[in-house]
Amino acid sequence: MQTTTKTGLLPWLITLSLSGLAACAAAPAAMEGPCDPQEGSVENTAVTAPPQGEDHVETMADRVARFAPVELGVPETRIAASHRPVLAELVRAADLMDAIFLRQVAEENPQWRAELAAQPGAADTLAYFDIMAGPWDRLHDFAPFWGNQVRPDGAAFYPPDLTAAEFSAHLAAHPEHTEAFTSYFTVIRREGDTLVARPYSEHYRPFLDAAGQHLRAAAALTQDQRLATYLEARADAFQSNSYRASDMDWMDLGDGDLEVVIGPYEVYEDGLFGYKAAFQSFIGLRDPKMSDELARLTERLPELEQALPIDDSLKQTTFADDAPISVVDLLYSSGDARAGVQTLAFILPNDQVVRDEKGAKKVMLRNVSHAKYDNILRPIADAMMVPEQAAQVSFNAFFHHTLLHETAHGLGPRYVTGQPEVNINQALKDLYAVIEETKADVVGLYLTRYLVDVGFYPEMNADEIYASFLGGFFRSVRFGASGAHGRANMIQFNFFREHGAIERDDQGRYRVVADKMKTATEALAHQVLMLEANGDYDAARDFIARYGEMGEDLQAALARLSHIPTDIRPHYAITAQMRDW
Repeated sequence: MQTTTKTGLLPWLITLSLSGLAACAAAPAAMEGPCDPQEGSVENTAVTAPPQGEDHVETMADRVARFAPVELGVPETRIAASHRPVLAELVRAADLMDAIFLRQVAEENPQWRAELAAQPGAADTLAYFDIMAGPWDRLHDFAPFWGNQVRPDGAAFYPPDLTAAEFSAHLAAHPEHTEAFTSYFTVIRREGDTLVARPYSEHYRPFLDAAGQHLRAAAALTQDQRLATYLEARADAFQSNSYRASDMDWMDLGDGDLEVVIGPYEVYEDGLFGYKAAFQSFIGLRDPKMSDELARLTERLPELEQALPIDDSLKQTTFADDAPISVVDLLYSSGDARAGVQTLAFILPNDQVVRDEKGAKKVMLRNVSHAKYDNILRPIADAMMVPEQAAQVSFNAFFHHTLLHETAHGLGPRYVTGQPEVNINQALKDLYAVIEETKADVVGLYLTRYLVDVGFYPEMNADEIYASFLGGFFRSVRFGASGAHGRANMIQFNFFREHGAIERDDQGRYRVVADKMKTATEALAHQVLMLEANGDYDAARDFIARYGEMGEDLQAALARLSHIPTDIRPHYAITAQMRDW
C-alpha cells in the first residue's frame, strides 16, 4: 500500500504502523528533533494492588497476568471493502499518537525501552513497560517497576523539578503568559532562567506532520465526506495547534460507519495541574441500530437536567441540538487510550465552547464492555457480593450505567455560580478530575434509577441497577484509589457505607441496602454538584480527604480476587487483517 509520507521517514513509519508502541520507542534520533530527552474515559488510576498472600512474592509475570489478553475487533466481513484502505491509513496515524504519548509520559521513555529490550530475560518487564507506557506501575501508585526514577506529577508536560509555587509565581510576574501556560496544547520548558510555553505543534512536529499526512491520505480515500472534512481539519490542527474547528467537525460525523477520534484530549496524565492534554486515538465501527436505540436518551436531556437534585437556578436551560450517542466496536486504540486500564466509553470533546454550541458525543465501546463484563466483572461479583445480589448483576445494567455516566458529564453546572467566565475545571484545578468523575458516577447512578422509575428502562429494576453498580465498583476499585477515578470510586463507597447503603456481612461479602441506597445516592449527587457549582477548592479538598481513602477491610476483601484479571490487554485483529488488504 502506498503512503504519503516523506521518503526519509517511510521505513520507520511502516515499522511503526505494524508494531505500535515498540516501534514508537525505537524511533531513530533523526526523527526526534524537539523530542530529544529533556502522559480521566477514563479509568487509568493507581494504588497498591491487593496482596496475594503472605508468602507470595509478586513477579513481573504476575503483573502481566493481571491483564487478560483479549482480541478485539469484528469479523472482517463486517468491514466494507471501501473502508479498508482508509482504516490502514488511520491505524498508521494512530500509531504516531503512541510515539507522542510515550514522550508525554517521559521523554526518556524511548531510550529506557531500548535499554530494557536489550536486557536478557526481561521479556515480562518489557511487556509490562508496554502495557503501562513507561516504567511506572499505574496499578501501584505509579511506583517504578524498572529502574528507580520517581515519576514527576506533571509527567513530561513540565520540567521535572517544576513546583506549583514556581509556576504560579511565574504567572503572577508575567500575566500575559497565562493563556499559553494553562493551554491544553503546550508543554512548559526552561530556557535559561525563565519558563516558556511551547505549542504541541512545534514540540512534537515530526510526529504530527507524519500523522497529518496519513490523515490526509485517509481523507482522500474515504467516501464519507463528513469523515474527510474532520480528518483534513484535524491534520490542519496538528500544524496550527488550534483544535476547536476540527472538534466541531467531529461532532458532525453523524451516522457514518467509522467513528474516529485522534488527537490530544484527556488531562489525567497531568497530575500537577490537570491542564495538559494527552494524545490518543480510538477507531471504531459503528452499530447504527443500537446507536439509534440509545439516541432516544438524547431527547430527554432537558428532563434529566431538571431531575438533578439541585436548585433550579443552577440547572442548564439550553442544550445543543445535536448531542449524539455512538455504539461502536473498537477496532484500534493508541496513546493515552491504550495505556494501563482500558476505558469502556468516552464523551468528547472537552472544549466547553464546542459543547455549548454542539453538545458532546458519547461513544460506547461495546466489545470492550463485553470483554470486561465476561472476563472480570461477573467473577468478581460472585466473589465479593452476597449470592442473591451477585445473581442480579447484569450486562444490561452495567452497560447502561456506563452510558449514564458519560451523559452526566454534560449535565449540571458548567461555570462557577456568579462567575460565568470561570469554568469548573479552572476553579477546582488539580481536584477537578476527582470531583468530576465522582459526579459522573453518582449522577449516572441517580439518573439510571430515575429512568427505571419513569419506565424508560422497563426491562430493568432498582435491585438490578444497584447490584450491578456495586459489582462494577469492585471491578473499578482494583485499578487503585489514588488517581482521579480511584478516588471517585472510594468517595462513593465510603459515603454509601457511612449512610448504611452498603453493608458487609460476617463472611466478608457485601450487599446493597436498596431503600437507603436511593436516599444516599441523591444526597451524594447533590453534594458533588454543589461542590462544582460553588467552585470551592478548599471544600473539594476536604471532601476528598474525608471520603477518598481505601480502608483496610476493603483491601483485605479485595485480596481474594488475586486469581481474577484486573483488566484486559487488547490485541487488535485489524493489525493482522491489514496484511491482506
